[in-house]
Amino acid sequence: MRDPYTVLGVSRTASEKEIKFAYRKLAKTWHPDQNKSDPKAQAKFAEATVAYDLLSDKQKRSQFDRGEIDAEGRPKMPGFDFSGFPGAGARRQGNPGAGFSAEDILKDFMGGFGSFSSAEGPMGMRMGGARFTQAGGRGQDFAATLRVSLEQAQARAPVAVKLPSGRMVSVKLPDEVADGQQIRLKGQGGAPPTGGPAGDVLVTVKFDKHKRFRLDAHDMRVDVPIRLDEAVLGAKLRVPTLDGPVDLNIPPGVDTAKSLRLKGKGLYGKGDLYVTLAIVLPKSGDPDLEALMRFWREQKPYKVRDEE
Repeated sequence: MRDPYTVLGVSRTASEKEIKFAYRKLAKTWHPDQNKSDPKAQAKFAEATVAYDLLSDKQKRSQFDRGEIDAEGRPKMPGFDFSGFPGAGARRQGNPGAGFSAEDILKDFMGGFGSFSSAEGPMGMRMGGARFTQAGGRGQDFAATLRVSLEQAQARAPVAVKLPSGRMVSVKLPDEVADGQQIRLKGQGGAPPTGGPAGDVLVTVKFDKHKRFRLDAHDMRVDVPIRLDEAVLGAKLRVPTLDGPVDLNIPPGVDTAKSLRLKGKGLYGKGDLYVTLAIVLPKSGDPDLEALMRFWREQKPYKVRDEE
């Protein structure tokens, strides 16, 4: 990850107020709920959230400035675990000198986007209750579920998540991540009281239900409405895909009972996109169309059902 000061666009001498203002501005601009089809914006939001989480914590900021931890809060000194340092995590335990968490700031302006619960991070990271004591002096493993949109999976976009420890990290999705796949975040679990190695966080990826696409393995399906004249005469339509809209030629007299296939436009380019067309008539009715249909019924009937 980049230098957190650079990410937030502030100087190393910036005050807590300046850091909070910079993050608030970036979060409003890049929040996923305002950029649902832009994985780059989601990645910028994730990066800004991780940067703010570090700089808003006085202790972590001091450790970073001294070169003791990296931009994601990981110790740079071998054999020293800063997660057990006195006061670590104080921000979430009510220490007034530790600043405000990213979640606190997001709550200030997220009224229109929904609310956060203490068990869910800003990108849908839901903490599981499972904890596992490890043999050999290791810390506990934690289980969590990460909700991911199809756009995020397609773009392999970094996702900002809050771990069970309360720490924010940026997780890069694996290539071609699958629904139900488990990601192991090594060393991000509980720290043992004896000072041994920390446990892991076992994250299970779950795909969010998409408002337009239906997923079938790597294939996807989408419904596209068309007018009656487009079905009869043919047309060129703009059809949505995970990589942006593409043109689809509709042949004259198209059979809407069959789906049209866009090869290679499924998930990760491995599957196809099947487009189902649905003829939509004018909502308020149309006298000319009705007159034409009466003429057609009387003068040009044709059979479409076996019982006719």
